[in-house]
Amino acid sequence: MSTVLSLYDYTGVAAKPWAEAGHTVYCYDIQHDDTKVDTFEGGGSIHYVNADLHSYETVCSIYDAFAYEDVIFAMGFPVCTDLAVSGAAWFKKKAEVDPHFQIRAKWYAMWCAEIFDDMKVPYYIENPVSRLSTLWRKPDYRFHPYEYGGYIKKGEEEHPLYPDYIAPSDAYTKKTCLWTGGGFIMPARKPVDCESYGFSRQHAKLGGKSMKTKNIRSATPRGFAAAVYCANRPQEEVHNEQTTA
Repeated sequence: MSTVLSLYDYTGVAAKPWAEAGHTVYCYDIQHDDTKVDTFEGGGSIHYVNADLHSYETVCSIYDAFAYEDVIFAMGFPVCTDLAVSGAAWFKKKAEVDPHFQIRAKWYAMWCAEIFDDMKVPYYIENPVSRLSTLWRKPDYRFHPYEYGGYIKKGEEEHPLYPDYIAPSDAYTKKTCLWTGGGFIMPARKPVDCESYGFSRQHAKLGGKSMKTKNIRSATPRGFAAAVYCANRPQEEVHNEQTTA
């Protein structure tokens, strides 16, 4: 089957629908140790690869490795710590240490777009409401997780990784922005009843700056991941599903 790329992806949540459909997904993140591979019944797999994506040479090496492969989709989740407006209170102090800290953070997102555009594949780059809107360009789309909770299968409502922190069926709000290209199709919404508006378990139960906190708060909503696959999968997979229904 074909290949899917996912950059700054620690959890593999965004990759799972593609792997379950039989594709090979490579998830790059500095937290991986290059030893883990998840395999799925349909023949797909997720390869977790250690990579410092804040190095332009590393990003270029990923392009070189896949430029002539059958890559059908790509995703990027660059670190938002230095850009998200929720952290604006600390911007002044960070600028005193490094006046260019947000310019650097902007480039991490733009590098993702650069190699995805060169590969000519549909893609999205995700960040919360952030300075990317002014430092780069306005996002193409915005959504809340609960708007796609209806894509989560019955019996799988509880989050498999963080059930104590993420509401079942992604029934929470978190305004999320997407920068897209390559013919990306924004999926139709299937909302569920929101657990609460302007509030989420993550923010109620998670504090501080630990890596665990950052990983949970930045985990891709499962419903949105499933919706993106449904909207952007190869047409032959849509045809096969229709003929076997």
